[in-house]
Formats: sequence, C-alpha cells, structure tokens
Amino acid sequence: MEVTCARYSRFMMALHWTTVVLIVVAYFLSEGERGVRAYPPFLHFAFGLAVLVLTIPRLIARAFRAAPPFPDFAYPSLIAAARVGHAALYALLLAVPLSGWYSASRLGAPARLFGVTLPPLTHTVGTSAGFIGQLHQVGGNLILILAGLHAALALWHQFVLRDHTLQRMTPF
Repeated sequence: MEVTCARYSRFMMALHWTTVVLIVVAYFLSEGERGVRAYPPFLHFAFGLAVLVLTIPRLIARAFRAAPPFPDFAYPSLIAAARVGHAALYALLLAVPLSGWYSASRLGAPARLFGVTLPPLTHTVGTSAGFIGQLHQVGGNLILILAGLHAALALWHQFVLRDHTLQRMTPF
C-alpha cells in the first residue's frame, strides 16, 4: 500500500530550505562578543536579519493555511508535538535575529541588510551586549538543537515509520 501525504507549496519549500541555509551560514559566521565592537561581523548580521525577513512571509503564509493538513493516519500526540515544535522554532526564528540586532545596537555595531543600515534598537552602551546578548547566543544554539531534532524526527518518520512525512517538504 502506497502512503501519500499532502505536500507544502513550492513557495513554502523555498522559504524553508533558504532559511535552513541562512541559519547554518549565520551560525558559522558568528563571533564572540569581544570582537563584535572592533570587527563587526556584517555577514553574520546580514544572514541573521535575512532569516528574520524570510520568517515574516512564512508566518503570513501559515496564517493563510499554506501548511498542508496532517495525514489522516497521524497520531494526535505526534500532531500536538509537531505543533509545539514548530511554534518553538518560529519563536526562535523571530527572537534570535531581533536579539542579535538589539545586541549589535548596544555594542554600537551597525546592523546592515542588503546594503541598508538599519536603525539601532537601543542606545549604545559600549562594552557589553548584556543579558539580551547572552540570550541571543543561547537562542542561536537552541535553534540549531531544535532544528537538528526536527530533521532527525523527519528522518525517523521517513525511514522508521515509513509514513512519507519527509516528502511533505522535499522539492523532489
């Protein structure tokens, strides 16, 4: 018996996979707080802010039901867990770039996106990004952990449960 699942639109797939690439690149371009003031990691800022820019149309699309329904055979507990996991990921997709922008503002480092210098979110303090800067670092690590768990669960669905859930977001 062949199991099929409703798929995401190509638009949502493109946003999803582009966001994945942006997050990974931003993570590898990140700097410790000490070096940010002297040598602002403008590429890290640009990739991180691009995540924020792409998250907005993703949320709008999801609000207009761009996500396909869960398969009829899906367990209610797995559906609930998926909803919680997606909500956490979306919260981080907003919070991590915004906290990074705020932290850069506190350090006096201009945040630039596509050649445009964005206004600071707070006044310059100078020496420390403070608690929000620490949250940004923790959030950056947490988003990778949750995204890794998300990917592992998609593979579990595909290869252990064999329910073709992974095909919902793959373009091929």
